[in-house]
Amino acid sequence: MTEVKKKKSAAREWADALVFAVIAASLIRWLLLEPFTIPTASMEKSLLVGDFLFVSKMHYGTRIPRTPLQVPLTHQKIWGTDAKSYSDAIQLPYYRLPGFSDVERNDVVVFNYPSEFEYPIDLKTNYIKRAVAVPGDILEIRKTQIYVNGELGFNPEEMQFSYDVMSDRNLTPEFFDGYGINQDSFMPFSNGSGYMVMATASSKERLESSPAVGSITMRQDREDFGDPRIFPDGAYFGWNKDNWGPLEIPGEGWTIELTKDNIAKYAFTIEKFEGHEDVKIQDNELYIDGQKVTSYTFKQNYYFMMGDNRHDSLDSRYWGFVPEDHIVGKAWFLWLSLDKHKSMFNKIRWSRFLNGID
Repeated sequence: MTEVKKKKSAAREWADALVFAVIAASLIRWLLLEPFTIPTASMEKSLLVGDFLFVSKMHYGTRIPRTPLQVPLTHQKIWGTDAKSYSDAIQLPYYRLPGFSDVERNDVVVFNYPSEFEYPIDLKTNYIKRAVAVPGDILEIRKTQIYVNGELGFNPEEMQFSYDVMSDRNLTPEFFDGYGINQDSFMPFSNGSGYMVMATASSKERLESSPAVGSITMRQDREDFGDPRIFPDGAYFGWNKDNWGPLEIPGEGWTIELTKDNIAKYAFTIEKFEGHEDVKIQDNELYIDGQKVTSYTFKQNYYFMMGDNRHDSLDSRYWGFVPEDHIVGKAWFLWLSLDKHKSMFNKIRWSRFLNGID
C-alpha cells in the first residue's frame, strides 16, 4: 500500500522558500554580483552619491571567503545592531578563482579599505576608486596632472577639482544647480567674498562666463610643500596631493634594495600586507622575524587608487597601495540613482538607469 506523502504546512513552505532565497542570494553575491551604494562624493561626477550599482566578482575572479563563519548577507555587523556578524576563529588563506581579466589601469574598482586593521581583510569597509596605476607603473603627479611611466595619464571626463569662486553676490543653490553643482559641492567663505566650489572643467568654464562671478582660481598645493598626511611620508619626500612621486607601484616578484629611501617608501606595505608576523624598522633598517634584510621581493601585486573628485577624495595618496587580496571586484553598471536633494519622482535620475561604468 502506497503511503500518502504528508503535505507541508504553509509555515514550512515559507521557511523552505526563505532558506532557498538566502542560499541563492548568498551564492550570487559571493560568486557573481554584489550590490553597492555610493556613499560619498569622492568619485563625482563619474559616480554620484545615491548611485546604486552592481560589482562584478567575475571580472577579476571570485575571491574565496577568508572569514567563512559569518551570518549570510551581512558584512561587519548584524543588521540594525552593533553586534559582530562574524567570527574570526577561522581565517582561510587568500585564493581567487580564475577571472576574465586582471585589474587594468583606469578600471573603477571596489576594494576593502587597506588601513582598517580592526577587521579581517574581506570584512573591511568597501571603497570604490579608480586604479590609476598598476604593478610596475611609475606614477607621478605634477600640478594635479597624473603621469604614468613618464606619459600623460588618463583624465576622466567628469573629473573634479576645488576652486575659489569669488563673487560679491549671494549665490543660491538654484544658481549653482544650473551649472551642475549640487548643494554638497559648494561652501561660502566666512567673510562673504565668495565660495569654495567642487566642479568639473566644463562647469568651471561656464561659471567663468557668468556676470555673477568675478574670478575663479583652482586650489592647488605648492610644489615645495611637504604634507605629513601624504603617503608614504610627504614631509620627508616633499610630496602633497597635487605634487607626488615619482614612485614605482610594487608587483609580485619585484625585488628592491632596502636603501633608506626605499625603506621610507615601502616598509609600511611590507609590514602590514605581506603576511609577516614580525617586522620591525630600527635605525632605517628592516628586520623580518628578527633578521636584518637588505633586499626584499614582494609576494603580491599592489594598485594605486584615486577618486575622480581629486580634491575631495581620501585615497592612495593618503593611505597607500591597495593589495591584490583586498580587491573585491569591478564596478560594472548602475541599476538605480537617487538624488537626495530632490523629492518624489524627481529623486530618480532616469538618465543614469542601467548605465555602464567607465
